[in-house]
Amino acid sequence: MLKIDAHQHFWVFDPVRDSWINDDMKVIQRDFLPAELEFTLKQNGMQGCVAVQADQSEEQNNFLLGLTEGHDFIKGVVGWVDLRAANIEERLEHYSHTKLMKGFRHVLQGETNRALMLEPDFKQGISLLSKYGFTYDILIFPDQLKYADQLAKEFPDQKFVLDHIAKPYIKDGKIDEWAAEMKQLGGNPNVHCKASGMVTEADWHNWTNDTFTRYLDVVFESLGADRVMFGSDWPVCLVAAEYQQMKGVLEAYTQQFTADEQDRIFGGNATAFYNL
Repeated sequence: MLKIDAHQHFWVFDPVRDSWINDDMKVIQRDFLPAELEFTLKQNGMQGCVAVQADQSEEQNNFLLGLTEGHDFIKGVVGWVDLRAANIEERLEHYSHTKLMKGFRHVLQGETNRALMLEPDFKQGISLLSKYGFTYDILIFPDQLKYADQLAKEFPDQKFVLDHIAKPYIKDGKIDEWAAEMKQLGGNPNVHCKASGMVTEADWHNWTNDTFTRYLDVVFESLGADRVMFGSDWPVCLVAAEYQQMKGVLEAYTQQFTADEQDRIFGGNATAFYNL
C-alpha cells in the first residue's frame, strides 16, 4: 500500500496573487517546487502526494498538471473550476481527459456568503462532478460545517473530503460546537476527512502532540479509520512545524490503531478516494 500525503501545495511565489501569505508567514514567502518535496517525502517514508490548488484559476490547474510531467510521485491534482459557470460541464468534460486531475476545490472559507455552497448555481456544478468521476474538497471554517452537512446530504453519490478538519479554533481551545457539527457531518458516508493543517490552527510556537488529541478523538469518532487520511499541508505547515513534526502528530495518535488501519490512514484511504 502506497504511503500518500493527501494534501500539499506547489507555487512560484507571487506577492500579489499570494497576498494571503503575509509577513507573519515569511518562512513560506518563496517558491516551493517538486524537487524539494520529493526529497522531503523520501526522508519521511512517503511515496506519493496529491497536489492541491492554492490559486483559484485554471492557469493553476495547468501549472500543477505540468509539474506532474517527470515527477511521478505526484499521483493526482485537485484543481479549481468555476462551478457556477454556464459552461461548467464543458470544463469538466475537458478535464475528464486528464488522467491526473482527480477533483476540484473552492476556497469557501474566504467567501463573504458563508453558505455559497448551497446557492443553486454552485450546486448545479457539484451535481455534475460524479458524472465525470471527480471528487470535491471542502475547504471551510467551523461556522460553515452546517452548510457542508446539508450539501453532503443533498448529493449522497458525490465523494467529498473535508480539508484540515474544518480548521477548529485550536489556539483558543474551543471545541464543543465544532465537535457537535463534525459528528453531524461525519454521519454522511460520502464524506471523508483530511487530518491536515492542524498545526497552523494551534499556537505556532507552543504546541505539543497532546494539543491535538481531543480534536483527533472527535475526527475518528465521527468518521472512523476508513474515512480519514493524512495530509501535511506542506509547505503551509512550515509556519508552525517541520514536515516530520506534522506527520509525527498523527503517527503518535494512531499508535492505538491496527497496522492495517494505520496503512489506510497514511495512504490507502487517499488512494481509494482519489483513485490514484
